[in-house]
Amino acid sequence: MKTMIIRTILLSGSLLFGTFFSFQLSAQQRYTPELLWKLGRVSEVQVSPDQRQLLYGITWYDLQANKGNCDLYLQPVKGGQSLKVTSFNGSESNGIFRPDGKKIAFLSSESGSSQIWEADPDGSKAKRISGIDGDITGFSYSPDGTKILFSKRVKLDMTPNDRYPDLPKANARIEDDLMYRHWDSWSDYSYSHIFVAPYTDGAIGQPKDIMYGERYDSPMLPWGGMEQICWSPDGQSIAYTSKKMTGLEYSLSTNSDIYMYNVVTGTTNNISERNRGYDQDPVFSPDGSKIVWRSMERDGFEADKDRIMMYDVVSGSMKDYSAGFDQSSKNFVWSSDGKTLWFISGHHGTEQIYSLDLSSGAIQQLTSGDHDYVSINSAGNELTGIRQSMLEPSEIFRISPQGAENQISFINKEILSNVKSASVKSRWITTTDGKKMLVWIILPPDFDPKKKYPTLLFCEGGPQNMVSQFFSYRWNFQMMAANDYIVVAPNRRGLSGFGQEWNDQISGDYGGQNMKDYLTAIDSVAAEPYVDKDRLGAVGASYGGFSVLWLAGHHEGRFKAFISHCGMFNLEDQYLTTEEMWFVNWDLGGPYWEKNNPKVDHSYANSPHLFVDKWDTPIMIVEGENDYRIPFTQGMAAYNAAKLRGIPARYLHFPEESHWVLRPQNSVLWQREFFRWLDKWLK
Repeated sequence: MKTMIIRTILLSGSLLFGTFFSFQLSAQQRYTPELLWKLGRVSEVQVSPDQRQLLYGITWYDLQANKGNCDLYLQPVKGGQSLKVTSFNGSESNGIFRPDGKKIAFLSSESGSSQIWEADPDGSKAKRISGIDGDITGFSYSPDGTKILFSKRVKLDMTPNDRYPDLPKANARIEDDLMYRHWDSWSDYSYSHIFVAPYTDGAIGQPKDIMYGERYDSPMLPWGGMEQICWSPDGQSIAYTSKKMTGLEYSLSTNSDIYMYNVVTGTTNNISERNRGYDQDPVFSPDGSKIVWRSMERDGFEADKDRIMMYDVVSGSMKDYSAGFDQSSKNFVWSSDGKTLWFISGHHGTEQIYSLDLSSGAIQQLTSGDHDYVSINSAGNELTGIRQSMLEPSEIFRISPQGAENQISFINKEILSNVKSASVKSRWITTTDGKKMLVWIILPPDFDPKKKYPTLLFCEGGPQNMVSQFFSYRWNFQMMAANDYIVVAPNRRGLSGFGQEWNDQISGDYGGQNMKDYLTAIDSVAAEPYVDKDRLGAVGASYGGFSVLWLAGHHEGRFKAFISHCGMFNLEDQYLTTEEMWFVNWDLGGPYWEKNNPKVDHSYANSPHLFVDKWDTPIMIVEGENDYRIPFTQGMAAYNAAKLRGIPARYLHFPEESHWVLRPQNSVLWQREFFRWLDKWLK
């Protein structure tokens, strides 16, 4: 091993100042859990008003300190030297340019709470410009620079201590409705509201709550950010996303809407009321005459096709520009002349950039290749985008109007320069019902076709998440291949990117055709001479975890080891303990007590807990205690069942994690235990 002290990171062939860390790097090493946490993670790319500079965040992690820190960087759009422009003790986020380009602004907790700061573009003269009570969670300037909006949480509900002030040390919750917890957190008796304030050269005036008294959120919980709120070009209107429901009604519906707030009159209008599904992420056209957003037609279905919905501000008419386009669309970006709309869409296991010609309605795919675009921005007559693949973490690219792609950031080039990479192949396999299924096959570094390798079937979650070219920091295919496992990753029935019919098929058919697709995929690849049929494993999380638990009772001796992370085990119990009821109502067909419903009967008849008597294979269960989508007791029950059956089993429980393992040291531990278990049974 050769010890290297890296004091600078090469970005775009130049020095990125201020990054200091050390690690051991061999001349030719493979991916390790520790190496994953040395990689810089790029985020929130913004383009300057003059279209010449990029502002973005890079998060670096300190494994020993068990935390990360995000700083902001400035770089020319055409590539070149990058400059670190913030270096506070904590992280900076929401970095944007002021409309006149003379300042950058960002959120920082340097003063003790999350507030808005401004600085010169080079990071000098940093100054806090807000002093709002509480934490600001997002913000943006009006295009004319005369106003600023921000989001923060507003307490509107009474806590038990508010109700009984003579019991200040009582620790309890009192609930009378549903949605008291969501994904990974309990309700905090407050709601995310949008505030608008006058702004003049670093001075913020008195803010106004444009959702005053409303027990609704914007941005929406749990994942919404500033992409759900936008200014009109004249600064007179704000379009925002909200689902104005509470409790039981909220838990049963996905019907969010786009609301238009008039800054002058203080009135609000629901402009998407006629649509019953999700409406999200509005973006005004450059002249303010139109608004585009992504829209799902069906209420209660979170994986419906995301349509390109266009609204005419004057007439109030709406048009779906993706009516003949059998793919979902997101991340809308207008050209400066308003004649073209760019967006990202998933297609055949990748996320690509597309263009919509608004005069003809024609949609054209601009980029191609085995990679995913995570986000895009307009930069003059070109685009910039964050791109990643199964083999490479995110970097920034320039994209020409013709689709030519050029990498302009090299954040992890030095770290990965001596790391051997896996390789990825695609194969189209015929399913049991005669359809074609894309299967990714990931091969280890130094792959030798004359050898036989243990092989893993990767089961995707969602259940409608495409197995795209994502680069995960836990379910990382480079890591699996680095440990000399071949990975088989099928885009089985129920995944997006292959048409809505393929996507929809899984709802009401858990344990059905998608499981046949899994077995077809592993059987097909296992026929290769370099796959050891006696050393096959199956791994997955969420719906992938359910898939593993289901396969444990139906695999007919194919597999020698299983790992299930946060998988559903008992569907009857899952129905009553999850939080978003629309999900189980749509995908399972409804409550288990609903009789004479074939969809319900089929779903609950495929609950993995009903097939424990057929379990015969070592299994590891992983759970996060703060997972409220699939409560950790599902995995605990599966583990207990295996132990009671006398089957070798291991239970890995994270008291502070949720549906994901996000803390650095927990993630490394997860990786070590993942391979310790697989190596025990497959090597």
